[in-house]
Amino acid sequence: MTEVIDGNAVAEQIRADLQDSIETLADEDVEVGLATVLMSDDPASETYVSMKQRDCEEVGIEGIHVEIDPEAPAEELHETIADLNDDPDVHGILVQMPVPDHVDDREVLRAIDPEKDVDGFHPENVGRLVAGHARYRPCTPHGVLKLLESAGVETEGADVTIVGRSNIVGKPLANLLMQKADDGNATVTVCHSRTEDLEAKTEQADVVIAACGVPELIDGSMLSPGTTVIDVGVNRVDADNDKGYELVGDVDFDSAKEKASAISPVPGGVGPMTRAMLLYNAVKAASRQEGVEVDLP
Repeated sequence: MTEVIDGNAVAEQIRADLQDSIETLADEDVEVGLATVLMSDDPASETYVSMKQRDCEEVGIEGIHVEIDPEAPAEELHETIADLNDDPDVHGILVQMPVPDHVDDREVLRAIDPEKDVDGFHPENVGRLVAGHARYRPCTPHGVLKLLESAGVETEGADVTIVGRSNIVGKPLANLLMQKADDGNATVTVCHSRTEDLEAKTEQADVVIAACGVPELIDGSMLSPGTTVIDVGVNRVDADNDKGYELVGDVDFDSAKEKASAISPVPGGVGPMTRAMLLYNAVKAASRQEGVEVDLP
């Protein structure tokens, strides 16, 4: 019987396991501070930020939120980041992407203090990850690894196919899975829009991770029996309901479930894990900056 991997349950356990670390820091008069910065009027971005702030409140992290007019000059965002970099009560900074077109997102990432870059996207942190000495693992890739662990999937020696080569998911996840580590040591194939015969790459995989942003691109006919499937995609498609849309992944869930030994759903799979690992990185950042050792889960 196919296991449907419950990302909500795994994320809830991680949040619960973080409580000891948060209490250890509190005993040393350290309150973890996570700042979110929003320079957008996109409803989805607003929702994501509010959920992250709610998560902070639930686990006892001080959430600091700054909103900037999307029409404001880029300098206003950079000044905000500089202020947060200098604030000793802020241990982690997350600028919600995307930013407006007149703002260079690469410059934004470079402006964040690498020690406070809890997304793990500053060039210095990317380099550390590739070298095998990550300061902070990017939240979504780290969440994917935790889901695989929760399902009892052994990555060592496994053939893993990742569909998608983004800087946010595909590239860092490939690096993590191939490294010498308990949750690595996999043989990784990275596919993308120019890959020929995608089905041949997914059929040979023990684990397929879909992160390409194409609704239901991968279906059961492209999988071998017993494959583990992790679906990172979140896509809005038209639907005959009150909202007028529904959320689907990059995998056709119903057909893939017939072949997979384990599969993550959309929603309720990777999404909650991304938010949980952001809290994890914030606690780790506070521990590093304050010199207080904690036992992270």
